[in-house]
Amino acid sequence: MKEEPMVLRKDQLEVSLHNEKKLIKEGTIKDDNPLDLSEPFRQLCDACRKGDLKVCQERITEGVNINARDPYDYTPLILASLCGHYEVAQLLLESGALCERDTFQGERCLYNALNDRIRNLLLEYDYSKSTDPLQPLAAHVTSLLTRETPKTSDIIVAAADESLHLHKFILAARSPYFRNKLEAAPETTTWRLPANIAPEAFGTAIKYLYFGEAPRDLRSGPGTGFTESEVFAGLDKIAKHLEINTLVDSILDSGDRRLARQRRTMEVAKGRDQLEEWFRANVLEHKVTVETSKADDVKWDRDNAIFADVLLRADELPEDLKEVLGDAPEQTDGTNSGNLTNGHLDSDGVTKSILFPCHRAMLLRSEFFQTMFASSFREAHMKDHLHVINVDCSPEVLEIVLTFLYTERADFSLDVAVDVLFAADMLFIEKLKTKAAVVISTLGSGNMSQAEAARTRGTEEDDLDIYAIIRAAWLTRVQRLEEFAARFLAYRLEAHIDTPEFSELIQESASRIQGRQETDSIEMLDDIRFYLGERFRLRFDDAGIDEMMEDETPQPAGGETNGDVDKVTEGVEAIDFAKDSAAPAAVTIASEQAPQEQDLALIRTLDGEIVVDEFDKDAINYQILMEKLDRILEDLNLDA
Repeated sequence: MKEEPMVLRKDQLEVSLHNEKKLIKEGTIKDDNPLDLSEPFRQLCDACRKGDLKVCQERITEGVNINARDPYDYTPLILASLCGHYEVAQLLLESGALCERDTFQGERCLYNALNDRIRNLLLEYDYSKSTDPLQPLAAHVTSLLTRETPKTSDIIVAAADESLHLHKFILAARSPYFRNKLEAAPETTTWRLPANIAPEAFGTAIKYLYFGEAPRDLRSGPGTGFTESEVFAGLDKIAKHLEINTLVDSILDSGDRRLARQRRTMEVAKGRDQLEEWFRANVLEHKVTVETSKADDVKWDRDNAIFADVLLRADELPEDLKEVLGDAPEQTDGTNSGNLTNGHLDSDGVTKSILFPCHRAMLLRSEFFQTMFASSFREAHMKDHLHVINVDCSPEVLEIVLTFLYTERADFSLDVAVDVLFAADMLFIEKLKTKAAVVISTLGSGNMSQAEAARTRGTEEDDLDIYAIIRAAWLTRVQRLEEFAARFLAYRLEAHIDTPEFSELIQESASRIQGRQETDSIEMLDDIRFYLGERFRLRFDDAGIDEMMEDETPQPAGGETNGDVDKVTEGVEAIDFAKDSAAPAAVTIASEQAPQEQDLALIRTLDGEIVVDEFDKDAINYQILMEKLDRILEDLNLDA
């Protein structure tokens, strides 16, 4: 009886799948999960099976369709859910993976999820986040139509008796008609459309340009003098006038939920691409390089060809200058031999600044700028020349920030991720801050497989300063990054535990607790202990041990006694890995080998002791590392 609802539900899913395939074949709806046989998609699917966050992030950054399916009809999200990789499933959802309960693939994710933790994640991830990652950008642009403060509009467009305060750069990016007209007359502040266009049609067209959702009906308001058919005819006319060909199709598809959702996703993506193209061709192409000492004296007229109303300034940082100079030999006159052509440093060693012409309407996505432009400070007042606002980050990072604000894209490498994290925290851009944390925690190999961790254990990643990342996590209050750093250290603890930097880190973690008592826990230390236990549990999972005895004390095989192994088992539940059930055969074989054969492949622990097998080695190493952590606490006079 308990299984009947499940059977009925599966029957309904099969009928739903059959109907869905029929509609896709007829061309009525689009396939949300098309078959993808490309090599990058195969790599993404393999990474989802293994739980390899690093490869997943790399393939997503490359633009692989995360909602496609493989030859076995699995999507990446289904594979991650089925294999129990919570962090991978979370990354896919954050990147726009679909999981709607009323679709076949969405239900497969839920029913096949390995555990309740993943199932709850799929259920709690709301519709808008999972199906439309561009919604925050679209919502902001739409809000500009009704936002009164701070004032950002620079043109009034009127049709009949209706007037709207709009933004030239959005109109130019979204409508070829406005782009051509405004390029010819950038100083224009008012524009009137033909009087025979219905106000409702005009309002619908403008709302479409501002990423608004299509209305479900076009009923004319009382007293307007236009019938519904006249409004629709006016809509067709204004669509042709403004050269926005898909406007009418978006209205026609609005009556069907599935078609409306697909159309909405397509239109927002198209609008984002148009805005990005305009941003790169205008904002980025018109950035200027000046001497830092003269940056605040730059005069940029308000009536400019790209409709910018503010200049953002980023100075080259000393670290960047050192990298630019390198070991260049000096001339006899004392100047550097290389006259750098990238504008960051001239032959006299003068520092340079980059100025980006921007639009306050898009900068409002940052709470920092929103507060600034709504205040009584000078930046909030409009003058004939644009204000120059200094942003405390490098030009490279500022360009990443601006790209995100204008386009919702945030693709950057690991080497600048920490700088992006600090800039996003300073400007109160939470989504970009989260993205930076994801880049660090995925590309930083914090969740690599046990085999990969073993290969890198004892060596430090060249491009990852884990101590700097931990302090960045503390300063920016990113819990995800703190957990990543603790896991990173736990999986490579041998390389760090004896260094003074590690002891200083534990001391700093303890001092972060205000009014700390002697017996208070130390958060970083607790996390390292937790992930250290996880590391040794997974060590045996990778070895293929399915059953681990929890209550019995391991007995050495072959009549040998190992006091260190007995010592390890005291109070260490995570390392009760059952030699009796998993390793006796291997130990027996080892004991029967000739002494000279054993000497060829000695297994040693961290303190140099020779042990029988890898399981003994891991048990003793775990205990050695735990004792070293305790000794650090004693040396620091801490109790946790």
